[in-house]
Amino acid sequence: MSIIKMIGKAATGLAALALLSSGPAFAEPAAYPVKVVTLVTHSSPGGGSDVFLREMTKYLGKYINATFVVENVQGGSGAKAMARVASAPADGSVFYATTPTYIYTSLMSKPQSTYKDMQPLVNFFLDSEVIFTRTDGPFKSLKDVIDHAKKERGKWGAANPASLERQAAEQLKRVAGVNAAIVTHEGGGDMMLNVMNGTLDIGIGEIQELRSQLDAGKIKLLATFNPERIVDKPDVPTVKESGFDVSFVKFRGLAGPKGLADATAAIWDKAVIEVLNDPEYKKAYSAEVLVAKPIDHKEYPGFVNNFATTTEEFLKTTGAIK
Repeated sequence: MSIIKMIGKAATGLAALALLSSGPAFAEPAAYPVKVVTLVTHSSPGGGSDVFLREMTKYLGKYINATFVVENVQGGSGAKAMARVASAPADGSVFYATTPTYIYTSLMSKPQSTYKDMQPLVNFFLDSEVIFTRTDGPFKSLKDVIDHAKKERGKWGAANPASLERQAAEQLKRVAGVNAAIVTHEGGGDMMLNVMNGTLDIGIGEIQELRSQLDAGKIKLLATFNPERIVDKPDVPTVKESGFDVSFVKFRGLAGPKGLADATAAIWDKAVIEVLNDPEYKKAYSAEVLVAKPIDHKEYPGFVNNFATTTEEFLKTTGAIK
């Protein structure tokens, strides 16, 4: 089963259907076993996962009676962050922001802890991967970028060596028949600066980490790796429509140390539905073109394992791993 089809199948489960119910009832937040919850990300400040967590924590306290803090643990394409969470107590106090990066890092290197050392908790969103460039630059379309890469190689930016963005860039290179240099970064902020100053021709990232510069008109979107056009960005073509048969989507959720109690996980199952239905948060995440796709703690481990299996098969066929 392809990654795209597998994600679609998981997203149509009962958890996703719960979003069709009426808005949340504004009751007291659910009792929780700890007072402070640390949400760990490998992303640098301003990167996709960092933005996701910091925005979500503005609303999550309405539904879970705890204080939420975000901790940036950079290094090793997520390896340090995974080790931090895997070794934490399984009492509901520490979670990791899951994205495909933690699967890629686990498969492409030998980190101290891998995705197998953590317990997938819940999923919140699917995310759009986009190709962007500076507005005052020479590229008006993805075809322009590819034509330039054929003549002068070019430089493309991706979040880090073991990321969905990096794999998207590598697959685009292969399909387009170019040898552009892929320059990796630990976070989206540094990559953004290098695109804006012309060091990079393009960057690959998520819309929420690009929002300020998009709104300021300093960067523009050339294409999306989504299999279909982004509903809120109908003028942005897909990479496939641009002539290159490459599609990816990104998931965003949480995982914790192994051994988390079912009763604690169940609090999150309920809170995910409630927070995604929160009118204020819904307005905020819709503006960032995030698609709500809740998956509960019973289904999320299977989703993550299926993604990992499919990804491993893909990396083997491309020669990225043996």
